[in-house]
Amino acid sequence: MTESPAGWFKSSHSQQGGDCVEVAFQATDVIAVRDSKNPSGPALSFTSSEWDAFTTNLRSGAFADPA
Repeated sequence: MTESPAGWFKSSHSQQGGDCVEVAFQATDVIAVRDSKNPSGPALSFTSSEWDAFTTNLRSGAFADPA
């Protein structure tokens, strides 16, 4: 992951295409996610337990296309 100003991170793989989501881990047990193409736009917020559940399911393939 590469760091951008204000603590936002995006995957180093985004260098290839340029478009990615960015993530910021905040001290208040909040993880924020935004669209890297629109950094001044809205961000989604998650608790650390919600983020952990999401990333665990993502890694396990729970969101894979069943087709």
